[in-house]
Amino acid sequence: MGQVYRATDITLNRDVAVKLLLPDIAPGSEQFQRFEQEARAAGALNHPNILAIYDVGTQEGVSYVVSELLEGETLRERIRSGPIPAKKALDCAQQIVRGLAAAHAKGIVHRDLKPENVFLTKDGHVKILDFGLAKLTNPLGDFDGDSEAETVKLKTRAGAIMGTVGYMSPEQVKGLEVDYRSDIFSFGVMFYEMLTGKRAFRGESPIEVMSAILNKEPAEPAQTDRALAP
Repeated sequence: MGQVYRATDITLNRDVAVKLLLPDIAPGSEQFQRFEQEARAAGALNHPNILAIYDVGTQEGVSYVVSELLEGETLRERIRSGPIPAKKALDCAQQIVRGLAAAHAKGIVHRDLKPENVFLTKDGHVKILDFGLAKLTNPLGDFDGDSEAETVKLKTRAGAIMGTVGYMSPEQVKGLEVDYRSDIFSFGVMFYEMLTGKRAFRGESPIEVMSAILNKEPAEPAQTDRALAP
C-alpha cells in the first residue's frame, strides 16, 4: 500500500521509518482505511514486541505514518536459511506471544500473523508488524464468545476471507467472525515453521492449502527434523 523511507527526526535527533501511502490510493477506499487502521491499531499499543508508531497524518495530500526504524531481518528471511535452533525459536516465540497478548488485552486481533510480519532486530528483539487487517473485538476481560464488534475504520462483510493463505485459522478460511483465538492458531502454524523449516499446511494451489487447514493435521515435527526434542 505504500513506500517506506529511512528518515531523520530532527526534533529528537533519531532515525525513523516513514511510510507514505501510494498517491493512486483514493481517500475513503478500503486500502486507505487499512492504512489508517494500521497506524491507529499499532499506535494504541505500547509494547516492546510491537512496532512503535510515533506519528500519523497527512501533508500536502500525502498520508504518512512515522515509526521506529528497525534493523535486522524478517522472520521469513530468517526461515529461508533453514529451521531456527530450538532455543532461539523458543525465545522468539515467547516474544511474539507477549506482543500478541498485549494486543489481545486491548481487544485488537491482528488477523494476518505470518513470518513476513514478524521482524528480528539485530539486538535480539522481536517486533510484530503490519496491523492493516487488525480487527477490534471486546478486550479479553469482556470476551463473551459472540463479539460482533466492527473492525476499526474497516467494516468487513460476512463471508469475506481476510488473511494470508497458509497462516489462516479455519474460521478465516470459512469467512467466519474471528477473535483472538485465530491469532493463536496462526502463531502455532508459524512456530511449527520456525522449528521445522517447513510449512504446516501445504498444497499446489491456495485452494489445496485452505483445504488442508480445514481437513488435515500437520506432520509431526519429529518426522521433519529428527534432532528436534519431543
